[in-house]
Amino acid sequence: MTFPYRLVRAGVLMAPDEDEPFEAEGVLNPACGRGPDGRLYLLPRLVARGNVSRIGLARVEVVDGVPAGVRREGVVLAPERGWERGAGNAGVEDPRVTYLPVLGLHVMTYVAFGPLGPRLALATSADLREWRRLGPVQFGYDDGLDVDLNLYPNKDAVFFPEPVSAPDGTSSLAMLHRPMWDLGTIRPGQGSPLPSGLHDDRPGIWISYVPLAEVVADASTLVRLRGHRLVALPEYPYEELKLGAGPAPIRVPEGWLMLHHGAAGTIGDNPFEQQQGAVYSAGAMILDADDPARVLSRSKEPLLSPETDDEVSGTVPNVVFPTTAADIDGTLYVFYGMADTKIGIARLERTP
Repeated sequence: MTFPYRLVRAGVLMAPDEDEPFEAEGVLNPACGRGPDGRLYLLPRLVARGNVSRIGLARVEVVDGVPAGVRREGVVLAPERGWERGAGNAGVEDPRVTYLPVLGLHVMTYVAFGPLGPRLALATSADLREWRRLGPVQFGYDDGLDVDLNLYPNKDAVFFPEPVSAPDGTSSLAMLHRPMWDLGTIRPGQGSPLPSGLHDDRPGIWISYVPLAEVVADASTLVRLRGHRLVALPEYPYEELKLGAGPAPIRVPEGWLMLHHGAAGTIGDNPFEQQQGAVYSAGAMILDADDPARVLSRSKEPLLSPETDDEVSGTVPNVVFPTTAADIDGTLYVFYGMADTKIGIARLERTP
C-alpha cells in the first residue's frame, strides 16, 4: 500500500551569512511559529565556530504564497546555564516549537549540550522572542521499565499540538522523544542497559505524557513526564541505524501524521560528534488519533533523501533532517536541515 503523503522540494530558504560569526558552521534544523503579529517566524539553530549552537529568530518572507527568504532578528536562546555547557562544549540545539492553544503558549523542546552530553530541556514563550526556561526534562520513574530514563542522553523531542489520552485515559499533553541507550558514551564500560522487554538497542521514538490539569495549574510541570511507551523502532533500510521525530505531529483524516528522520550507513564511536558516514532521510508514520503510541502505517521508502548538492555536501554530508512545518495560504511546508549547513523547504502533499 502506497503511503498517502509525499514531500516535494521547493528550494533553499536560509544559508549561512558570512558576516554573521554565530553562523560560521551552519544554519540548520529550525523550529517555527506565528508571532502575535500573525507573521511566520523561523527559529533556526545557528552554529558558531567550535560547534557552539544558539537559537535565532528570523521572519519568513513569503512571496506569492511561497517561503522565499528570511529577515534575521537576532538570538533568542544561548547556552547560558551551567547544564547547557561543559568544559569543552556548549550548545542549545535543534529546537522544536509547538503552539498549544490550550495554554496560549509556544512550547520549545531543545537539546542542552552540557557536561554529560545531550539532555532535553523545555522553554515557553507567548511571543517567540522572550523565552522562559523550565529546565531539563524530568522523566518520572516507572518500575515496570526497570530503568531511569533520566540517565540516558535524549534528543528529537516535540509536543503534540493538542491534548491526547494517556495510557490511563487522562487528558494529557504528550511529547515524542528519542532515548539513546549507550551509557558507555558517558561512562565507559556501562554498555546499553535497556528497558524491560526491549531487546533492540537502536534508538527509536518514545512517547511520554503529563496530565493537562497539572500543566494548566502550573506550566512548569510540563517538564515532569510519565507514562512512557515505545512508539517505533527502526524497521526499513533507510532508518536501519536509528530514527527520531521531526515536526510536531499534524492532524490528518487518518490520525496523526508524524514526519521523522531515519539514518543508515555508519555511526562513529562517539554519537555526539558530527557524523560523516551516515545518510539521513525523511520518512513518516500515521499514529492512531485516540492512542498516539500506536502506529497505523509508515513509509517503507523515504519521502525525501539527500540528492541535491545542498543536501549532499556540507558540514555533515548527506543529511535531510525535517524539524518543523507550517501552513502558508493552505499549503503545508516542511522546513528541513540540509547537510547540517542550510535550511530547505518542501511541500507536504497528499498522494493522488
